[in-house]
Amino acid sequence: FHNLHLPHFEIPTNETNTEYLTRLVMDGVEQRYSDDAEALQTARERAGYELDVIENMGYVDYFLIVSDFVNFSKKESIPVGPGRGSAAGSIISYALGITGIDPLKYNLLFERFLNPERVSMPDIDIDFGYERREEVIEYVKRKYGDEKVAQIVTFGTMAAKNAIRDVGRVMNITLAKVDQVAKAVPNQLFMTLKTAIETSSDFRKFYEAGGEIRKMIDYAMAVEKMPRHTSTHAAGVLISSEPVDHFVPLSRNGDQITTQYNMTELEELGLLKMDFLGLRNLTVIQNAVKMVKERYGITLDIDNIDVNDAKAMELFYNAETIGIFQFESNGMRNFLRELKPTRFEDLVAANALFRPGPMDQIPTYIEARHHPEKISYLHPMLEPILKTTYGVIVYQEQVMQIVQRLAGYSLGGADNLRRAMSKKKMSVMEENRNYFVSGKKDGNEVIIRGCESYGISKETANKIFDQMIEFAKYAFNKSHSVAYAFVAMQTAILKRYYPREYFAALLSSIEGDAAKISLYTDDAKRMGIEILPPNVNYSNEHFSVEGNNIRYSLLAIKNVGTGIAKATVEARKLGDKFRDLEDYLRRVLEEDPASINKKAVEMLIKAGAFDDFGMHRSQLLMDMEMKIDSVQSTKRNNVRGQTSMFDMFENAKSDKKSQINEWGLAQFLSYEKEALGIYLTAHPYSSYEEKFC
Repeated sequence: FHNLHLPHFEIPTNETNTEYLTRLVMDGVEQRYSDDAEALQTARERAGYELDVIENMGYVDYFLIVSDFVNFSKKESIPVGPGRGSAAGSIISYALGITGIDPLKYNLLFERFLNPERVSMPDIDIDFGYERREEVIEYVKRKYGDEKVAQIVTFGTMAAKNAIRDVGRVMNITLAKVDQVAKAVPNQLFMTLKTAIETSSDFRKFYEAGGEIRKMIDYAMAVEKMPRHTSTHAAGVLISSEPVDHFVPLSRNGDQITTQYNMTELEELGLLKMDFLGLRNLTVIQNAVKMVKERYGITLDIDNIDVNDAKAMELFYNAETIGIFQFESNGMRNFLRELKPTRFEDLVAANALFRPGPMDQIPTYIEARHHPEKISYLHPMLEPILKTTYGVIVYQEQVMQIVQRLAGYSLGGADNLRRAMSKKKMSVMEENRNYFVSGKKDGNEVIIRGCESYGISKETANKIFDQMIEFAKYAFNKSHSVAYAFVAMQTAILKRYYPREYFAALLSSIEGDAAKISLYTDDAKRMGIEILPPNVNYSNEHFSVEGNNIRYSLLAIKNVGTGIAKATVEARKLGDKFRDLEDYLRRVLEEDPASINKKAVEMLIKAGAFDDFGMHRSQLLMDMEMKIDSVQSTKRNNVRGQTSMFDMFENAKSDKKSQINEWGLAQFLSYEKEALGIYLTAHPYSSYEEKFC
C-alpha cells in the first residue's frame, strides 16, 4: 500500500523529467500572462511553489502524462473541457493547457486540489467530447502499452426496492405482493428501508402486519446496500508502470478488461486512476463553431470569451436558458428568475448553490443579492473574502481563506479543517476551535496564530467558527463551479449570437430523445426559427441550417439508421434531386445495397420525407412494399443481365395516378408523431387554440 506505481513518462530531450516539466510550465506561464507584468510575476511565484509541492510528493510524471494526452486531444481536434473539479485551482494545470481557467483571476486555491499537508494522489478529471472520448483512451493504450491500461470495476449495490424484490424472489413470495410492498417505499434519493418505515405509513403497515412480509423486509434490510453486481466505471481508466495484472486481479466485462478492485483500493495501492469523461455539450459547442465558420467565414475563439458579455447575460437574467449547459432545468430557471444575474460571478454561485444541501442557502443569497444594504459581516476582515457572494459562504475555498487570513493557518491546514467540517468530525472541529480562536504553540514556534492575535475578540471568533461549521456542510468547490459556468457562458454566447447553428448542433446531439427534441424545437420556434420537416431532397444525416431555418435530420426519424441516412445524402450528391419513390430507392440501393429496409422507408413516409414527390403519404405507404420489392428484384436481375416480365408489369402498374385519399388529420399527425416522436407540421389541439387562449 501507498507505494506509487506511476507509469514512466519518456521525455524527448536530455533534461530530467522535473526540468522538462518546469520548462513547459514556465513557458506556459509566460504565454498566458505576457500582457500583465504584475500578474506574470505572481504567476511565476505561484508556479514555482506548486512545482516544489508536486516534485516533493512525487507527481512530476503524473502531470506530464495528463498534459500529453490533453495535448494529443487538442491536436486531433477532440474537444477538451476547460476544467473539472479542483484541478482548475492549479496554475500548473492552466500553464500546461490541461485546464482553461485562470486560477489567479478567480481566486482559486491550489491546496484545494493538492494539499501538501495531506498526501494523496492528485485527481485530474478531464471532460472530452462524448463522440471521441474513446480515441483518447486508445491513444493512452498505444503510448503506454495495452497491458498497462485497464478499465475500472464498479459495484452496483442493492437499493431499498431492489433488496425487497430480490429477497421476495428467493422467498417465493408472489410477484404481485412483492411489487406492492416495493412500491410503498417512497421515491426519494438515498431512501433506506429503515427510513421508509419511519416516514411512509403505507410501508409501515406492511411491516407491522408481521408474518412473511415482515420477515422479507427484515432480510431486505440485512442485505440492503450490499454489492449486487459489477459493471465498468463510466469514466475511470487505470494506467500502471507495469502490466496491470502484476498489481491487481482482472476481470472480463463483455469485451472490456476491468480491474477487480474499485477506484478507492487502486488509489491506496498507488496506482494511477484517470477519469476520461464524455461531455455532450463540448461536441455541441465544437459543431456549432464549425457551422459558423462554414456559413459566415468567422472563426470563433470560443475558449477566449467575454464571460460578462451583456447580451448573452440577458438570457440568464430573463431565465431563457433552455439548451444552456447546467442552466436549463425548470428548478434552475425558477432560481434565475428570482436571482436576476448580471455578472459571471452570479452564474458561478448559482451553479454552486443549485444542488442538494446548498439549496438551503438560496433564499439567503437572493435576499443579499437584491438588498446589499442588509449585508453584514461579523468582522471587517471577512468582507474581501465574501464580497463576491454578498456575504454568504458559498465555496469551500472561502472557508479555507477565512481560516488562513483570520487565524493564520496554512492553506493546507485550512483545507484539512474544511474537510473535517464538511464531514462533521466533531472532535477535530472542537480541537481546532481553540486553535482558530487563540492559536497553538509547539515550543517557541507559532504554528497557528489564532484570531485573537489579529485583534478579533474571542466572542466574534467563536461566532465566525460557528458560521463556518454551518456553511461548510454545504459549501461547494469553486474551481469546478467556475469551469462549468464558463462552459455555460460558451453555450449562451452561441445561443445568443448564432442561434440557428447552435440549435442545429444541439438537436443533432440528442437525436432519438423525443422529449429533448420537443423542448429545443419549441424554444427555437420561440426565437423565430422555423423547423422544416425532414425531406430526402434536403435533409442531412443530422440537423442542419437551411436559410434562416433548421432542417430536420434523417437520423432523428425512428428506425432510420446511419446506413440509409448516409446513403441518402451520398446518392443525392451524385445527381439531381430524387424525382419519386422508385428513383429514390434505386439510387440509394446503388449507393449502399444493404441500406434499404421496409421499416425505415415506412417511417420516412410517415415523417413526410417524401412529400416532394406530389403523392399522398397514404398512397406512398400503400405502394411501398411493392416498389421496394420491384426495385430490389430489378437490381438483382440487372446484375444477371435480364429483367423479368413481372418487374415490368409491376413498374407499369406503379406509374398509374394515385387514387388513394390522404389520411384524416388525426391519423396523419399520429403517424408523424410515431416517426418523429413529436408533432411537427401541426398539433391535434391546434384547432382549439383560440378557445383556450
